[in-house]
Amino acid sequence: MKQKGQGRILNFSRQREIIYNQVMKYPTHPTAEEVYRSLKNDNPNLSLGTVYRNLNQLSEAGMLLKIPIADGSDRFDGRTDNHYHMICEKCLRVFDVELNCLDSIPQTVIEAEGHRITRVTLNLKGVCRECLSSENNKTEQ
Repeated sequence: MKQKGQGRILNFSRQREIIYNQVMKYPTHPTAEEVYRSLKNDNPNLSLGTVYRNLNQLSEAGMLLKIPIADGSDRFDGRTDNHYHMICEKCLRVFDVELNCLDSIPQTVIEAEGHRITRVTLNLKGVCRECLSSENNKTEQ
């Protein structure tokens, strides 16, 4: 099977397909290691190197979004549309955040400065709802 990304056509092997599908299942954007661990039992011939290579190729082709994390492992996102991320400082999960107020940045920059913006990325840091709830439960006891 061949799949066209933004810039190139990738031949889809069985391994590439299961790696891609696994990322699409994760709402909190897995690391390569998480993808590997989740697939290894059912795919004993799968190597961590294969997972890394395929995730990078899928992101280069525009089929996945690679989210660099300054103090941790890169994360991979199945959503390639414009959206933003919140990184929980407690559990280190990455969540999608919808911020429509930032959608006008590319047009504003081109009008004000003449630069063409191709993508706006924003990573917010904070504490996710589940970790906040856990903190609140501990203080109430």
